Amino acid sequence: MTTGTAPARPGPSPVLALLAAAHGGPALAVTAVASLLALRGGLRPPDAAVVTAAVLTGQLTIGWGNDLRDLPRDRAADRTDKPLATGALPAGRVVGALTVAALACLVLSALAGARSALVNVVLVTGAGHAYNLGLKATRWSWAPYAAAFGALPSAVTLAGPDPAWAPLWTTGAGAALGVGAHLLNALPDLADDERTGVRGLPHRIGERRSRVLASVLLSAASLLAVLGPAGDPPAWAWAALVPVAVLAVLTPAARGRTPFRAAMAVALLDVVLLVAVG
Repeated sequence: MTTGTAPARPGPSPVLALLAAAHGGPALAVTAVASLLALRGGLRPPDAAVVTAAVLTGQLTIGWGNDLRDLPRDRAADRTDKPLATGALPAGRVVGALTVAALACLVLSALAGARSALVNVVLVTGAGHAYNLGLKATRWSWAPYAAAFGALPSAVTLAGPDPAWAPLWTTGAGAALGVGAHLLNALPDLADDERTGVRGLPHRIGERRSRVLASVLLSAASLLAVLGPAGDPPAWAWAALVPVAVLAVLTPAARGRTPFRAAMAVALLDVVLLVAVG
C-alpha cells in the first residue's frame, strides 16, 4: 500500500555539483577561447597546454569564490540552481577545491612564463575575484570583465619561448566581448540582485539599456575581429558577420539566459575569426 509520498530525488553527483558551483559553462567557454588563441599564436603544444590549464584553473577559482561569497544572498533568494545554497554541496568541499585550483593556477601560470603568469593571475583571474569581492555591487561592475577578457589574449601570446603582447585590436575585441557578456549575464537576476543589495552597472542603467549596450559592444567586437588583422578580410569573414548582426537585433528582445549563451557563442565565433583571419 502506497503512502502517496513521492520518493526523494537523488542529488547531483559531487563532481557535477562542484562543476555547477564553479559556473562550469562560462569557465569552460573561456578556457576554449584561450585554447583557440594558443593555436592562433602558434605556441608549441606543451606551452599551449600549460597556458590553457592555467586559465582553466583560474576560472574555476573565480566560480567557486563567487558562490562562496554569494552564499547568504543565494539562500535569501532561494536559488535552487546553486548546490551550495540548497545544501547539496558542503562549503568545506568547495573551499578545498578552490585551494587546490588556486595553487595549480599559480604553478601552471609560472610554467607559462613570468609575464604570462602576471597577466593571468593579476588581470584575468584577479579581476574575477575583484568582481566577486565587491565590484559587482558598484557602477564599476563592468571593469573586471573588460580587464579579464581584454587581457586574455596577452596571457596566451606571452606564454612560450617568444613572448609578445597581443595586438591592441585583439585586446579591444576581448574587452568589448567581456562587458557585453557581463551585461547579458546579469539580466535574468536583476530582481534577485536588487533584493540582496547588488547594484552593478546593469542594475543602474536598467534592463532595456543593458540589452542595447550589449548588442552594440558585441557587434563592435565582431567588427574588430574581422577588420583588425592586417590585409583585406576574406569574403567568408564578412559573411560570418551576418549571424552576428541578426543576434544583435534579437538580443534586446530575448529573455532568460539565452542572451548570455548567445554572447558566449559570439565570443567563440570571434575567436574562430581571429584564428582563421589573423
